[in-house]
Amino acid sequence: MPIPFRQSPLVAEICASVKRLGYGLGESIYLYGEEFEIVSDPFPEHGEIAVYVKPKKGEGVRVVKLPATVIQSAMGRKRSA
Repeated sequence: MPIPFRQSPLVAEICASVKRLGYGLGESIYLYGEEFEIVSDPFPEHGEIAVYVKPKKGEGVRVVKLPATVIQSAMGRKRSA
């Protein structure tokens, strides 16, 4: 799981907005040709936003960086809020 550290308020707001878009703990998503169950809330990862996921067909947990379009949607939602 992500190591807790101080986030900038902007990053924290973007992560919260991404979560409201349906990319939070317990959600199911289809990305990169695979279906996943999200097992964490969004977090910053090397300048991007990511989540821990478990493949629906497979084992293990891995990090998936969310597509730029998801982040752009989250940022647009934040501006209009």
